[in-house]
Amino acid sequence: MFINNFDPVAIQFFSIEIRWYSLAYIVGILIGWTLGKRVLISDNELKEKFDDYITFVIIGIIVGGRLGYVFFYDLSYYLNNLVDIFKVWEGGMSFHGGLIGIILATMWFANKNYINPFRYLDVVSIVAPIGIFFGRIANFINSELYGTKTDLPWAVKFIQIDQVSRHPSQLYEAIFEGIFLFINWMLFNYRQIWN
Repeated sequence: MFINNFDPVAIQFFSIEIRWYSLAYIVGILIGWTLGKRVLISDNELKEKFDDYITFVIIGIIVGGRLGYVFFYDLSYYLNNLVDIFKVWEGGMSFHGGLIGIILATMWFANKNYINPFRYLDVVSIVAPIGIFFGRIANFINSELYGTKTDLPWAVKFIQIDQVSRHPSQLYEAIFEGIFLFINWMLFNYRQIWN
């Protein structure tokens, strides 16, 4: 059994904290951006505008992820504490909201540049599992989204939560929704190119 007692803060410089979750976002976006531009996009027009598009994606992830958390998980609290909506450094992002944010940002960017939005969304869908992988690793470090009780040898005790042995569901998701899905999408993408 593994004991999870990780510090959610990766780096601290005086009063500035950089958390693992922030690093997961940054690394996932950078790898997805690089892979998308260098491997997945062959059209020169799309490649030319891809750097600008990534700015829209980042804004869509942050705004959508935060508003998704506010609306889906704790709306009554935020209705009474409107200023706290802007305190993203205190945590609270939603995958569902981030997804909606990316779709809306892509449609806005594509409309502004007269490009079919699905051409960019196809690229995002292929690289998204990279972000999911790093995000779930960060959830594991933060002791979030933990699984149910188990006696399996790979069970994890999340000390910050309780003394119960649990499934490391975050690692299951990192493997299956991250690594396996990414490999599957890449293989599917290359089959489309080869045919």
